[in-house]
Amino acid sequence: MDGANGGMNGKVVLITGGTSGIGKAAAVELAGMGAEVVVTGRNAERGREAVQEIKDRSANDAVSLMLADLSLQAEVRKLAEEFRRGHDRLDALLNNAGVVNQKRSETADGIESTLALNHLAPFLLTELLLDLLKASAPSRVVTTASEAERWGRMNFDDLQSRKRYGAFPVYGMTKLANIMFTIDLAERLEGTGVTANCFHPGAVSTNFGSGNGGFGSILFNAFKPFMRSPGKGADTLVYLASSPDVEGMTGKYLSDRKLITAKSMAYDKEARRKLWEASEELTGTKVSA
Repeated sequence: MDGANGGMNGKVVLITGGTSGIGKAAAVELAGMGAEVVVTGRNAERGREAVQEIKDRSANDAVSLMLADLSLQAEVRKLAEEFRRGHDRLDALLNNAGVVNQKRSETADGIESTLALNHLAPFLLTELLLDLLKASAPSRVVTTASEAERWGRMNFDDLQSRKRYGAFPVYGMTKLANIMFTIDLAERLEGTGVTANCFHPGAVSTNFGSGNGGFGSILFNAFKPFMRSPGKGADTLVYLASSPDVEGMTGKYLSDRKLITAKSMAYDKEARRKLWEASEELTGTKVSA
């Protein structure tokens, strides 16, 4: 990755999950292009270390940390408020934070944890920052999806996986939700100058998915030597956030900078409407897009 992706001087970028993995790698690249970069994380000490590393590697001091547990809706709202207090523009919102959980759990909001972080957090955060994105247009929303969406099935009678829970099927369902959200958002934002795209980063060698124990953790660690680096995984994220080549492109799903096609449900208008309405209900938000 290099400056051929496009200059970012004077632009403000918010990256969720930006203190590790592909989020941190993208932060280094975008800061290196001259962007002011705000990363989110949950751990203050690790976050401060990550910010210093991003500054050092990018030779850009305009990097800051905002702390939030994005699986909790109150913290998503607080993050949006804090961001708005400190910034009068947002050129790129990168919804990158994600998790895979071996066992089913619920957040303090009573929502299944994987769904809460992987889908509802970007849905809510995007809505809360939408007017800032519109005021900064042309601007971009980029969401980290995954080809795990192939394993996902959108069961609207059991979105919270109370009847049946499997770590990878539920993760796949939330990644399918990311793609459906992106396509719907792009349609709703037509004519505003705000684009919405998503991408598959590939199998990336990070700590993602490795801390849950059990067979999944063993499998993850076994394949880790064969996985791509966080920098390689972040390449399409940086490309979608910065490149003039994709200016105006919206509602697309990419892998390795190339357009790919998701499973058919992602393009089902009725299924997308149901997901959007369920997401509004679960977040208590009527989206203005």
